[in-house]
Amino acid sequence: MNDLNSASEWVEYAEEDFVMAKSALRRRKPLVTSSCFHSQQCAEKYLKAMLVSRGAEFPKTHDLIILDRLCNEAGVFTGFTREELGRLSAYAVHTRYPGAQPAPDEGQEALEIASFIRRFARAFLGIGR
Repeated sequence: MNDLNSASEWVEYAEEDFVMAKSALRRRKPLVTSSCFHSQQCAEKYLKAMLVSRGAEFPKTHDLIILDRLCNEAGVFTGFTREELGRLSAYAVHTRYPGAQPAPDEGQEALEIASFIRRFARAFLGIGR
């Protein structure tokens, strides 16, 4: 049973998504769609971990812009851009269904954005690399 009020639980799940996102891009035939999805999930869970650490409530959402706004309201001033958060947020849903799949460069960009959010959150939470 997981504890939704434990920042460390959110971090544990975020790290699993981070490893999956990186691994998916490192394959001989990269799994770009999966990498984008897991990059978004990593960022979402790190934002939620920071909110939990501040005792802030949040809705069930995959929207990183909303979660970032809630972080700012809770005194966690991230400085993430709406543009980057919006691009990454889209992968929470669009990657689940066939259609316009992300290109390899989009997969790398998604991982870079997630990595930036991860570094910020880990520093904020006092966690080493």
